[in-house]
Amino acid sequence: MAELLSKQRIIAPADYNRWRVPLASVAIHLCIGSVYAWSIYNPPLTRAFGVVTSAADDWSLGEVVWVFTVAIVFLGLAAAFAGKWLENVGPRKVGVVSAFCWGGGYLVGAAGIMTHQLWLLYLGYGVIGGCGLGLGYVSPVSTLIRWFPDRRGMAAGMAIMGFGGGAMIGTPMKEYFIRLFYRAPEYLGTTAEVNLVTEAGRRFAEIGGTLQEVVVIGANEVRDMTIPGPEGVYLVNTGAAGVAETFVIIGLIYLVVMLIAAFSYRIPAEGWKPEGWKEPEEKDRGALISGHNVHIDEALKTPQFYQLWIVLCLNVTAGIGVLGVARTMITEIFGTTLPHIVDTAFAATYVVMISAFNMVGRFIWASASDYIGRRNTYWVFFLLGIVLYLSIPFTAAQVNVNPSVVWLVYFYAATMIIFTMYGGGFATIPAYLADMFGTKYVGGIHGRLLTAWSTAGVLGPLAITSLRESSVNSAINELVTLIDPAAFRAAFGTGVDQLDVLVTQNSVTIARLMEIAPSGTIDPTSSIYNSTMILMAVLLGIALVSNALMRPVDPKHHLAETPV
Repeated sequence: MAELLSKQRIIAPADYNRWRVPLASVAIHLCIGSVYAWSIYNPPLTRAFGVVTSAADDWSLGEVVWVFTVAIVFLGLAAAFAGKWLENVGPRKVGVVSAFCWGGGYLVGAAGIMTHQLWLLYLGYGVIGGCGLGLGYVSPVSTLIRWFPDRRGMAAGMAIMGFGGGAMIGTPMKEYFIRLFYRAPEYLGTTAEVNLVTEAGRRFAEIGGTLQEVVVIGANEVRDMTIPGPEGVYLVNTGAAGVAETFVIIGLIYLVVMLIAAFSYRIPAEGWKPEGWKEPEEKDRGALISGHNVHIDEALKTPQFYQLWIVLCLNVTAGIGVLGVARTMITEIFGTTLPHIVDTAFAATYVVMISAFNMVGRFIWASASDYIGRRNTYWVFFLLGIVLYLSIPFTAAQVNVNPSVVWLVYFYAATMIIFTMYGGGFATIPAYLADMFGTKYVGGIHGRLLTAWSTAGVLGPLAITSLRESSVNSAINELVTLIDPAAFRAAFGTGVDQLDVLVTQNSVTIARLMEIAPSGTIDPTSSIYNSTMILMAVLLGIALVSNALMRPVDPKHHLAETPV
């Protein structure tokens, strides 16, 4: 087995068609790129007991979003380690280990969901699965850049575009299995038909002389159900969200596909070059394209490495937090104002389209960078990104005043452009590194740089969940001041003095308050992401400065060798 996985075993013959190599890379990245469809799991994971809506003992959105964060953190850490390991053992061995980590992580995560042990979900999907992400991510990059030295940007785009497209395939597959295994909880009737009791913020129904915990679905929340049903009262822990079974099936599928792809890897022989291609002379290179190699360890001593680290980190931070809650975000911004358009099916399709534009952006922007230059490409990302992020709060405000589909179309278009640049940033950075530090150690240097992704994986979700929670709590408190205390007591079975407890136990939400708010009250849900969008624009401004200051690497860091 060791020989079968060895680097020497996968050296391609001289007449090998290099265009066969991207297929294995794309296949692996399509599997691991499904991490971008994490938001599909958010609703069922937060409804394991309540199923139709969150019960008191269910995990919160903040808790499950951080599973995605942990996965991204370990992606970066594993990539930093794997970059140098990859240079020694080759992409096949790295790809096989990646398959077992990513597929196995899903299975461990499934055990955590079945037992409702959050730490197992973190360990499986977050830690083990995250390591699989990092190992699978770096294996194609240096391989394809070596196969395509004449088109570095295009090579990086091909290597990484599958990662952006993973959610495009993964989303409908996950949605299908969740619905397949979904089972609605026992329906008890409308709130008028059921005797409800509130104790310590929880809702109970008297059934056969005993109190049993229930959840209450209002008219405004029916659209958020996995499979819409009647509004009213449902018995807790009598249905199935379908997410645990989905984890098992998906994990096994990814394991098999990634193993097949890993065994398809080939690398060029030492000194191989495309037929008819010659390395450009020094005088014909761009200002930021070096003809010399820099060792992995030496690259860490240059300011250029840290400038590129900032560029990647802040560009990813601006996009990754939104990715983690994409489905939830579009539903919250437009679900109340355009409920007949933005339903669960629309939100799922939105996640698919994010994946499609993320994938396309990786190839198009990286290929374009071969012609306009890497630094200029990032100029576009940051300047245009700042404008688009700042426009979203305006859009959210306008849709409340005028619930027109025009604002939904603009939001859709703006976020899709943002995600092309988010994906393009990932795909362009390996070519940027190859320009600055040479191609010999680009895999290892790229792996080290991906610690920026780990950092962004913390900063992005932290920003969006913290700011969202703050905005939600502020909105709830403002709404309560407008509501008649008697109406509040009638709806929730207790007084306003118990508001904090009711919010903690998921009994009070913005949607449920809007049902008893005075006529003409503006629903604040669409504005809860405004502060997040402003912060993201600021981060892109900082990244813009870092990119603007980029200069060639000092020759003292170059290896003493013939230029490449």
